[in-house]
Amino acid sequence: MFDCYTWKTSNGKKVTIMLEECGLVYSLHPIDISKDDQFTPEFIKINPNSKIPAIIDQDGPGGEPYTLFESGAILMYLAEKTGKFMPKDMAKRYQVIQWVMFQMGGIGPIFGQVHHFLRAAKEDVPYGIKRYSTEARRLYGVLDAHLDGQDFLANNELSIADFCTVPWVFRHDWQKIDLNEYPNVKRWYDSLMARPALARGMEIP
Repeated sequence: MFDCYTWKTSNGKKVTIMLEECGLVYSLHPIDISKDDQFTPEFIKINPNSKIPAIIDQDGPGGEPYTLFESGAILMYLAEKTGKFMPKDMAKRYQVIQWVMFQMGGIGPIFGQVHHFLRAAKEDVPYGIKRYSTEARRLYGVLDAHLDGQDFLANNELSIADFCTVPWVFRHDWQKIDLNEYPNVKRWYDSLMARPALARGMEIP
């Protein structure tokens, strides 16, 4: 049994996708970041960084409850625990990890800045919009070139690299991106969104 603390953000959806794809039993605890639920003393005990998502594995290492935050770390933990969506072969495993890091270090921060400057900034900041939108398009181009002739991001096998990236591409409209301009990304995205378990994970909470 897992306790999942999350909200309807791209990072939050990564974990519910993984939980659903692995068929794990979990209790959902919505943390409404629009109401600052992430800053409550109760949640800070779970994640001192006051960010979603976080999980508690009630049957963690040694049979004791185990708390974990940071979406990439959570996906890697669940993959190792279940033996799913992460290869055991070292070379293949690091192909997955590098694309997870690509999302964590590039796609997430850059797309997030695009969302901020286009949707949340209290004033128009043309420099910020141009800087981050240009880099977002470059990253879409990297994905599109890499996915040419491949169904998935790493080893041509479904993995946590796909699960952590697709929720950010889901917000392509927020980024003013037409996926038809990136046909390989669109093909990859459409095939993932057609997966029932992944679609359930995208709808939670």
